[in-house]
Amino acid sequence: MALMPRKVKYRKSQRGKNRGLAINGSRLHFGEYGLKSLQNGYVLSNHIEAARVIVARKTHGSGKFFINVFPHKSITKKPAETRQGKGKGDLFGWVVAVKRGLILFEISGIPEEFAKQVLRLVAFKLPIRTKFVTRLGTH
Repeated sequence: MALMPRKVKYRKSQRGKNRGLAINGSRLHFGEYGLKSLQNGYVLSNHIEAARVIVARKTHGSGKFFINVFPHKSITKKPAETRQGKGKGDLFGWVVAVKRGLILFEISGIPEEFAKQVLRLVAFKLPIRTKFVTRLGTH
């Protein structure tokens, strides 16, 4: 089940700029521990789903997992070995434009060491560098 918006005004969007620091969403709100981005980039909907599956498998339903991002932006891709021109490519997937400092995922209700292990496994599935953070400070 890939995440995507229910309805959009335009199917294809322009790329735009993705730079700077995240101001909104740069602090923990729901959980005790979180995964903070250290790079700007795009996180696909299947990366988010892979993270959700890992947490579900490892925690066996204990604790609570919060996903703070949603893929609103569409990405297009042209087929391999296609000449230039002939319009914009077909819809490839949905992404989140992530800025540095954004808290992507939060987790609560489990011990810190276990949360660190689980979020480390989640970090392997993401295309950007991340850092484990706690309510008290960073580790």
